[in-house]
Amino acid sequence: MTNNDSQDPQQANSDLSGIENILPVDEHEEEVSVNGKTERRRGIYLLPNLFTTAALFSGFYSVVSGVNGQFEAAAIAIFVSMIFDGLDGRVARLTNTQSKFGEQYDSLADMVSFGVAPAMLMFNWALADLGKFGWACSFIYMACAALRLARFNAMIDTADKNFFTGLASPAAAWVVAGMAWVGHEQGWSGELLPLGLSYVVGTVTAFVGFLMIANIRYNSFKGIDLRGRVPFVVLLIVVLVFALVTVDPARVLLATAVIYAFSGPLQFVLDKLKPA
Repeated sequence: MTNNDSQDPQQANSDLSGIENILPVDEHEEEVSVNGKTERRRGIYLLPNLFTTAALFSGFYSVVSGVNGQFEAAAIAIFVSMIFDGLDGRVARLTNTQSKFGEQYDSLADMVSFGVAPAMLMFNWALADLGKFGWACSFIYMACAALRLARFNAMIDTADKNFFTGLASPAAAWVVAGMAWVGHEQGWSGELLPLGLSYVVGTVTAFVGFLMIANIRYNSFKGIDLRGRVPFVVLLIVVLVFALVTVDPARVLLATAVIYAFSGPLQFVLDKLKPA
């Protein structure tokens, strides 16, 4: 998500002076370009950052739920974070409230929701009894999420907006949380999870982490125009998709996440097999 403050500086100073006198907090300032000129603006936009905060809270709630053994709630909280994370950026762009502060806040929230929360969920659900192997798999996933987000921030001004380099962290979290959700519904948790399956889950978790930093392209779907007109049948398809999800949300969402996660490596292989 990105936000761009266009508030009048004098008005901002007047509105915030009273707050600064009460709260021992330095006011945020950042440089923005206005009609080709660089200006310093104070304050932040509230609306997009509310969505980011909601995503951050959902990620934190997932961590707490996973520690307490509420694995289904923890997985659902990660999916809720994904929804809010998808909304904050679009809201910022639609309302022209993008800013550098928003970019950094969104990235830090993503690290909690799609890095720490999924790693903790998998460790508490399936990997705690595997000793160092379980620790390693969870850490690999979390570290790769941090590396992926750092690389994304470094390339944000030069990267092709229609593609991600590496699996996006929300999609990776989608795979991991989906496994825990489906497994919990099957009655597989902790000691009840077959030992062989625990190693498979740990390996998949580490592999999904690797996909986040792999030099593989994924479609970002950012080119979809949500404000344009579409054929009526598109809305019918959306309704059918929602109906399909309600039948078995855990398995349908997991299947969707796995298909997307492996679409990148599949396309990479197909491109390599094409004649030069």
